[in-house]
Amino acid sequence: MKIYADNAATTSTSKAAIEAMLPYMDAICGNPSSLHSFGQEAKEALEQARADIANELGCTPREIYFTSGGSEADNQAIISAAKFGERKGKKHIISTAFEHHAVLHTLDKLKKEGFEITLLDVHENGVVTAEQVAEAIREDTALVTIMYVNNEIGTIQPIREIGAVCREKKVPFHTDAVQAVGHIRVNVADDNIDMLSLSAHKFHGPKGIGVLYCKLGIPLVNVIEGGAQERGKRAGTENVPAIVGMAKALKDANSNLDCDNAELLAKRDRLIAGLSEIPHSALNGDREKRCPGTVNFCFEGIEGESLLLLLDDKGVYASSGSACTSGSLDPSHVLLAIGRVHDVAHGSLRLSFDSSITDEEIDYIIKAVKDVVEYLRNMSPVWRDLMAGKRQFIL
Repeated sequence: MKIYADNAATTSTSKAAIEAMLPYMDAICGNPSSLHSFGQEAKEALEQARADIANELGCTPREIYFTSGGSEADNQAIISAAKFGERKGKKHIISTAFEHHAVLHTLDKLKKEGFEITLLDVHENGVVTAEQVAEAIREDTALVTIMYVNNEIGTIQPIREIGAVCREKKVPFHTDAVQAVGHIRVNVADDNIDMLSLSAHKFHGPKGIGVLYCKLGIPLVNVIEGGAQERGKRAGTENVPAIVGMAKALKDANSNLDCDNAELLAKRDRLIAGLSEIPHSALNGDREKRCPGTVNFCFEGIEGESLLLLLDDKGVYASSGSACTSGSLDPSHVLLAIGRVHDVAHGSLRLSFDSSITDEEIDYIIKAVKDVVEYLRNMSPVWRDLMAGKRQFIL
């Protein structure tokens, strides 16, 4: 049996999205900036996709900018808000300690330019609160940027409440919604969001294409210079096939969301219950306030890398955290942020799946993880010390 359980890293491109893309890779291949009818046919598809995505997010087409993905959108949103705030003498930015590195590294860059960064502590359940944000906002706060769903543990943040606080304090609010859009209902107006980042390959769209939503009235700084595409705010010939595929994938994801999530919740809870039977294990993040298709566990006494390799041999394809940091030997900054100690954080496993997974596959994953954890613990000198009482159990 082969089971793909790493959808938080990337999803397969749906057949519907591929079919929507094909005409714009061949028959309608014009450059949307060209004035001839061949180019204008591509332009029409581009603008229809923009309108469709705007409709799904609850905004206007003029507030949608196409990017290469979530990381670029995060960079442009944060840098734009920072530079706008700087012109008003505001150089303070609020975020959290468990953001994606596209956010954290951008904040590090701004810190070197003289900005003061406040990273809010994350509670053990993997959730920050609107009250924390309210207490942190100052007169010189230029931006609050907090992710909608954490990419490693899947916890959902109270974005609507945080947005309301920012709106009251007149502070721009950005959310990295890469793991949220297409998985839970997201409406930028209802959620009080000023800027939002998303990436198509997280909801069965193609890789290399994303969106920055920016509310009208918030000025954007260019991070890519060149032509006048995207109303002069993002240079480069638009990737029309990918944009069309993204719009189709998002419409399909949202149209089936309620039904898919009802099925996913039952399977997710089945998985959590099965893995919780493993002694000295722990679910990372709140059991209920999490994306339906993401489960993250720590297992004491083992290394996550060995766990992943042996699961791969059994046909279970998972991860220990963000795909963007898979080459790092350091424990997950997300798990450290919620209070896991280094030794435990090293033994983490993220399983992320979509509604196509079956109960039989869930049961197979549970058995495979149990077998591999037992095998690794039997080989581990750390585990022998724990069992002998030479070390104290943490979990």
